[in-house]
Amino acid sequence: WGALFLYIRTEKPIQEALLDKTASPSLATMNQMITELGFKGQAVDLPPEYLRDIESSKIFIAKQEKTGLPTPKQIQKQEKLFVKKPEGILLTPPGADITNLFEKTLNTSFTRVDLQYLERNLPGLLVENLEIAENVEIETKENRVHIKLENSIYKETHIETEKLPEATASIGCPICSAIACAIAKAAGKPVMIENHQTSEDGRTITTEYRLL
Repeated sequence: WGALFLYIRTEKPIQEALLDKTASPSLATMNQMITELGFKGQAVDLPPEYLRDIESSKIFIAKQEKTGLPTPKQIQKQEKLFVKKPEGILLTPPGADITNLFEKTLNTSFTRVDLQYLERNLPGLLVENLEIAENVEIETKENRVHIKLENSIYKETHIETEKLPEATASIGCPICSAIACAIAKAAGKPVMIENHQTSEDGRTITTEYRLL
């Protein structure tokens, strides 16, 4: 029996699987690249119509602040790391793989649902299924989505992300980025992380997403 138990392996905790997925792309490497290349625009999560692979996730960061977002045709025509018109960079967001895990767990693609579906299902997914947070509140109002996470397993990463330069901080920590990807897919609109706050004890993360 002792030998048999050596070969019996239980599944790893879901928290470990999630955290492993944040390792690539590294937020630190992304920050270094954005800073050294001098990209100053705010990150925008792109919806499926902008991408050749509608199940993928990409963010666009303009070279200069207050630069208009490219059209879907411009992005699809130039779907490379560097975009020339308007000048910017196209990156895979740090939460892309986590969003894929969301979809796999819910057995759906967010390209086939709407924001109401996310409102109904994300709290249970994050709290009960994946144990990412102890409590989740979501409110959609006009073109904004407000999300509050309590005692998230990503709270330390979120605090560190807030210390980064504005262009990189606008990408969000892995879980905030994953939710932005999900919103962009479900709403079919570009999404920006407009505001995020952390309570003094770090236990509560409040993020406001704006649909463009």
